[in-house]
Amino acid sequence: MISEIRALWRVVRIARVALRWRLDEITPAAVFFTPLTWFRNEAADVAKLKRGARLRLALEELGPIFVKFGQILSTRRDLMPPDIADELALLQDRVKPFPGDVALAAIETALGAPISELFGSVDVIPLASASIAQVHPATLKDGREVVIKVLRPGIEKQIEGDLRVLRALAAIADKRLTDRDRIRPKAVVAEIERALTDEVDLLREGANGSLLRRNFLGSTELKVPEMIFSHSKQRALTMERVYGVPLNDLETLKAIGVNFEKLAERCVRLFYTQVFRDNFFHADVHPGNLLISREHPEDPTVIALDFGIMGQLSALDQRYLAENFAAMFNNDYRRIAELHLEAGWMPSHVRVDELEGAVRTICEPYFSRPLSEVSLGEVLMKLFSLAHKYELIVQPQLLLLQKTLLNIEGIARTLWPQLDIWSAAKPVLSEIMAERYGVRSALKDIQTRLPSWVQNSPEMPRLLFEYLKQATSGKTHMEMSSKDIARLTDATYAMQRTAVLAIFGVAMLAAAALLYVFDPRPHVMIFGLAAPVLSLGLVAAAAFLAAWPKRK
Repeated sequence: MISEIRALWRVVRIARVALRWRLDEITPAAVFFTPLTWFRNEAADVAKLKRGARLRLALEELGPIFVKFGQILSTRRDLMPPDIADELALLQDRVKPFPGDVALAAIETALGAPISELFGSVDVIPLASASIAQVHPATLKDGREVVIKVLRPGIEKQIEGDLRVLRALAAIADKRLTDRDRIRPKAVVAEIERALTDEVDLLREGANGSLLRRNFLGSTELKVPEMIFSHSKQRALTMERVYGVPLNDLETLKAIGVNFEKLAERCVRLFYTQVFRDNFFHADVHPGNLLISREHPEDPTVIALDFGIMGQLSALDQRYLAENFAAMFNNDYRRIAELHLEAGWMPSHVRVDELEGAVRTICEPYFSRPLSEVSLGEVLMKLFSLAHKYELIVQPQLLLLQKTLLNIEGIARTLWPQLDIWSAAKPVLSEIMAERYGVRSALKDIQTRLPSWVQNSPEMPRLLFEYLKQATSGKTHMEMSSKDIARLTDATYAMQRTAVLAIFGVAMLAAAALLYVFDPRPHVMIFGLAAPVLSLGLVAAAAFLAAWPKRK
């Protein structure tokens, strides 16, 4: 009961903040807060502020979750008026800082030692200030330039208050919504909670940055600063200081001669590489987290910052997504519909031909067109309509990916409005698909699993003997008179027969893999046949068993 009261009070406070900054003049939704209009700020100085500034200040006052929301909106200039988008862009790294002396004290408390023992110097003036932490420039004892990221005091409590509101709203939605099984509001809130919990653990952020740096070590396309773990703890993170031009400083980028088309294309391709090659992607992409190196502006290097929110997918989701994108690039709407059903993203009772037609209706007008000609709002409206009609199941594990896709598209549109995002992504995705899911990848996977297969292979003859013994001993035989049940019995026999053939087939494939991996030399003779020939023969035999005609 107490948590519900606190959540209600938070909702009232949100309404009060909205009215204090006179947001009722920006959105008609404020009409729902009419009973609280006595909180409306009539001060002349607030009235003089532009609507974008009022919205930004309100989001800052409401806290980190709302600031994150504003950051996302700032990248969607195709959906937001320019004046509002310009103001929200300030949320990316210009949130009101907390006092420098408080930050220094927090750093000492977090690291458990006086600053003078750990650093050569620490600047009391922050380099940047964001919704959850702020960054101070410093030097190590050996003179290396670094930055220290320190959490805002009391940020965990503030986040927990907002999450309490979201949990309460999710509980209400879970009881009231008729399609709650499709939307799964509690699961969505749990995903948001997990992401924010990860973001306030700076040691985890350091580990994320270290892995991303290793994935692109030696790359000229993406640079990640080095993490200094000897000077890092959960509430304070020290990393290499990097220099570059903020992605949202378009005038400076123009002045140094950056190739905007190549940069936009690079941002898109880096995203697909992280998702499908590494299965580890930066999920908090906005201009405040990206710098562009001044070196080689014609072939620009992207510098990534802020690794608090990173995304990963299950192997199954990753493969289905890769195949979905590949099908989109080839306008294969049938395959898109099949993949949505196979992955469980749509209920199994949905007819694939109807879903195919709906996907074609939405996608066909937009594929192979420049990004500048695509109306995202119209696409989203149609997709939401499709989702409601075909009971699209919300996938909480894909929320970060969906958000990042929107951000990447917004950045690409800002840099080079003429960019065809599909054409930019298709080559890298095709290459990754061939490398990750091709024949070589399958053989490599077999080689990795072979030790386990070899270790368990002595048990296979015994298991096969036991299975055949039970199948032929009459234990599975039943007398039936019903034709329907008799057909079921025939199906059972067919399944048993298929299982036996599958066991033989797997054994042949394992033997072929052993021959191929451990002794592929053509001069080695086994049973009068060269080892590679025998290996191919076993594969062919396994294929024959797989294609054996079914019993009628």
